[in-house]
Amino acid sequence: MKNVLVIIPTYNESENITALLSLLDRVRNELSSRYKIDILIVDDNSPDKTIDTARSINIENISILSRSMKGGIGPAYLAGFDLGLKNDYQYFVQMDADLSHMPEQLEKLLAVASSKSLVIGTRWMPGGSVVNWPFHRRFISKLGTKYASFVLNLRYKDLTSGYRIVPRQLLEILNLNSIETKGYGFQIEVALKAHDAGFEIKQVPITFTERENGRSKMGAKIVWEAWFKVSIWGFKRITSRR
Repeated sequence: MKNVLVIIPTYNESENITALLSLLDRVRNELSSRYKIDILIVDDNSPDKTIDTARSINIENISILSRSMKGGIGPAYLAGFDLGLKNDYQYFVQMDADLSHMPEQLEKLLAVASSKSLVIGTRWMPGGSVVNWPFHRRFISKLGTKYASFVLNLRYKDLTSGYRIVPRQLLEILNLNSIETKGYGFQIEVALKAHDAGFEIKQVPITFTERENGRSKMGAKIVWEAWFKVSIWGFKRITSRR
């Protein structure tokens, strides 16, 4: 039996959290013979009372970490990792709260997970797809991954994907305090550190569905942070080789 912690960062997701937790609970019951799956919600003081909604749901093995302010997806995951490492979890699942990541596909990701691999649910590969995304979101996502892949020499199809499985062993050797990014550049940074640490990166095709409720947290500041940091990391890699 493998112990798994699903970490779900939330900010104003009261419209989605009930459906997500219900689906996730159904999936973990189906997988209960192989995995013990707990859920951790990391909420950044949502004004819409997301955590109150989550607490009202009658589902077992859910914990809530309430943070005092909105700090970004990166710090939210780091807080979840830190809490989870104090317990006996072997794998940490990253999952968005807006139903864009299908809990039904968690089994596919877990099936290839290992102590020496980072598993990335991948949209831009054969078998992967995106549903109901406008052109500009597709463009930004594809361009971001292609740019990071080229600059950092990481030949992977979806470096910005947030549906992942991180093994405990990777988190134990990383200096989590050294993580620089707060937005979606966090996903690229973790993949970069995993690659440099000698971990295999496995790509599993997933279906990504655009949210129906609530608002996306993607903004110009997040895009700028990712582009800027990737450029800096790429420059450092080139100069270090020289």
